[in-house]
Amino acid sequence: MIRFILSFFGAIFSAICIGALFAALTVGAIFWMYGRDLPDTDQLARYAPPTISRIYSSEGRIIDEFARERRLFAPADEIPALVKQAFISAEDKNFYTHGGFDSRGILAAAVQAVKSRGQTVRGASTITQQVMKNFLLGGERSAERKIKELILATRIEDTLSKDDILELYLNEIYLGQNTYGVAAAAQTYFNKTLGELTIAEAAYLGALPQRPAALHPVRDQEAAISRRNYVLREMYENGYITEDEYREARVQPLRSVQNGDFQSFRASLPARDYFTDEIRRQLSEDFGEGEFFTGGLSVRATVDPELQEKAAQALRAGLEGYDRSTGRWRGTGETIPEDQLGSEEKWRAALSDVDIARDIFLEHEWHPAVVLEVSNQQARLGIEGVTDGPEPIVPADDVSWTGQSLNQMLDVGDVVHVRRMTSDSDGSFIRWTLRQVPEVEGGFMAMDVHNGRVLAMQGGFSYQHSVFNRATQATRQPGSSFKPFVYAAALDSGFTPATIVVDAPIEVDVGGGEVWRPKNYSNRFYGPTPLRTGIERSRNVMTVRLAEEVGMRTVGDYAERFGVYDTMGHYLANSLGAEETTLFRMVAAYSMFANGGERVEPTLVDRVQDRYGKTVYKHDRRDCLDCDDPQIEAGKGPRIVSDLERVIDPITSYQITSMMQGVVERGTASGAVNLSVPVAGKTGTTNNERDAWFVGFTSNIAAGCYIGYDQPRPMGRSATGGGLCAPVFNEFMKEAVEKYGGGEFEVPDGGHFIKIDRRTGERLPDSASGEGVVAEYFRLGEEPIFGVAYDGGFAMGSDLPLFNRGENEDDSVQVRTATGEVKEIPKNRATVNSLSSGGLY
Repeated sequence: MIRFILSFFGAIFSAICIGALFAALTVGAIFWMYGRDLPDTDQLARYAPPTISRIYSSEGRIIDEFARERRLFAPADEIPALVKQAFISAEDKNFYTHGGFDSRGILAAAVQAVKSRGQTVRGASTITQQVMKNFLLGGERSAERKIKELILATRIEDTLSKDDILELYLNEIYLGQNTYGVAAAAQTYFNKTLGELTIAEAAYLGALPQRPAALHPVRDQEAAISRRNYVLREMYENGYITEDEYREARVQPLRSVQNGDFQSFRASLPARDYFTDEIRRQLSEDFGEGEFFTGGLSVRATVDPELQEKAAQALRAGLEGYDRSTGRWRGTGETIPEDQLGSEEKWRAALSDVDIARDIFLEHEWHPAVVLEVSNQQARLGIEGVTDGPEPIVPADDVSWTGQSLNQMLDVGDVVHVRRMTSDSDGSFIRWTLRQVPEVEGGFMAMDVHNGRVLAMQGGFSYQHSVFNRATQATRQPGSSFKPFVYAAALDSGFTPATIVVDAPIEVDVGGGEVWRPKNYSNRFYGPTPLRTGIERSRNVMTVRLAEEVGMRTVGDYAERFGVYDTMGHYLANSLGAEETTLFRMVAAYSMFANGGERVEPTLVDRVQDRYGKTVYKHDRRDCLDCDDPQIEAGKGPRIVSDLERVIDPITSYQITSMMQGVVERGTASGAVNLSVPVAGKTGTTNNERDAWFVGFTSNIAAGCYIGYDQPRPMGRSATGGGLCAPVFNEFMKEAVEKYGGGEFEVPDGGHFIKIDRRTGERLPDSASGEGVVAEYFRLGEEPIFGVAYDGGFAMGSDLPLFNRGENEDDSVQVRTATGEVKEIPKNRATVNSLSSGGLY
């Protein structure tokens, strides 16, 4: 009997042992099978998460940031213990004691699932397991992934310390609102640093990993507070906070950025503009879009915030001034249904959803508004962001510039822009005034002529209205603003500022039986004229003759050398600016005249550093010879050595600069540009006033403006470079000169001055003075030749008709536009050879 009993229990024991052995072998086989091809956990030690790239102004202030995942990396030693404790309490209370997985937690979750018959299934993943899932495995729900997760969790515990694992987790975890990691979440929800968080705020962040989309602080406030209080209780039970701290924190309201309790971090940044978006575009090309949006780059921009604001103001004023001169009201084209205007709460909610520019400041901020009532006498508005102050009424005389009455222009529900009108003398409020984004557009840019740093760039009236950057992306005909490059080629080919060129009618056979007859903007011809007068008065026919004499191949070479074009067509019409280029290229090219003929590459970025602080790009490559010398004499600075490439002879550069000073003093920009320092520049107006340009410079800063419709069309006879763009340049440069100064243009060695009659080109005695006298700079050994006139190889064409203003050619017809203007429409299509660009203004 005893033997039987012992045999029975022995058999049971053997079965148990064999079963345990087989179970162990099975588990071992499973772990071996799934553990063979697992990812290498060593890569986690080289963790470099996608982080925000930030752009800083030259003063070091954050002005924009770009990211696919909004993440700010925080090292473990910079994360406060309170934040770590909140997440550990919420997600893995045994984090510091288990070996990668929590067997007690797994067992408790299994028991709960059995008791609830599968109705209550809670996760039992540790923080270490979640790190494996997020970094190495993905989020699929399967037994296979769970097994791999357990294997990797035990491995990583042997590779990294607990704090290193927690660092990975707290920087990678998604916490809602496109926010990843605790540092970015603290900023997103509370606009605070991690060290500034209260116990209740840290607990709320700790609550988010479970269901970030379902715990919004406003939309799901009740659930969010409940989960926060659960985390607080766990923190108390785990001994991280005292009972008093727990009781105080659990009754606190859930205050957040989303509820309007704190100002958002984004609100403290300036609105995104053309400058920072152009940096994004350029660096995405240079570093790759992935690296720019995820690499955590620190970008030091060249922008001067004060000048950037002034550039926007000056260009907007010029565009709005032209737009209002047309007398056309267009509005925004947006409306709100009348059934959403019944109460202030309704119309404010509806207005906030309208896609309309909110980044416009011109004299005062432009507010979106909705028309609530309208009559012949006045319109009553609901204005976004305005809750008190003057009654939101626009009187009828505010729209007198349109020639229409208010109820002809507006309907109830129309969305408009409106701003305050105030007194120039004391700033007192006068009335609300309707405004509209102009249909005509333009661009403006300014840069340092010595190092290429772009100080300001405005690519249109409003970035939020149109993100297309007309300073860098719009290719337009530069018109007469191209002429200085023709004249520079001539000066390097033996011509002088006093050389006489014939200004008389010419014919150019362009093939196919077509004849091109270039004309001056005034439709008049002036006979033999010095080069200086040709550029000051922007004579087209003189320029064509000069280009033919020098050769278009030479002219094209100069244009390419200055970077105006990559490859320029060798057509005579291109000497008048018929080939398109960008404002960015033109301002950079003019900078080389201003600095004496040295190449400068325009840049929007001074320096780029990677996430570790290593400089990966630096624009200024000049050498500082004495910067490390502590013995520099008082009153002396270190020596800066530049190896900039020379683009043009310095004497030629000075001669062109001097001639363009004449453009400002007595030429096509006279009266429009009036600064306290010497300034040079050139206007440009293309055929039928489709594009208006002015590009100019002082000894320190070059700037340029162009204005025109995005789909080129005539702007009217008065829409010239001198009339539209020169005032924009002047308004901007007043502030630029006040800040950066300016002086006389440097006269290079190797030349001497000779006084010339600027009208005839005749040499005058050194004692001569008067309005018609100009001192021209000639190279040493170079004596001006007087009495010789160049015609470019074209006959004088004295038998050709002279065209006066108002006369029409046979191959055109007259039409009257909607504004009452008379225009000439050619019957035949133009070719590149038959184009005539530029002009007097």
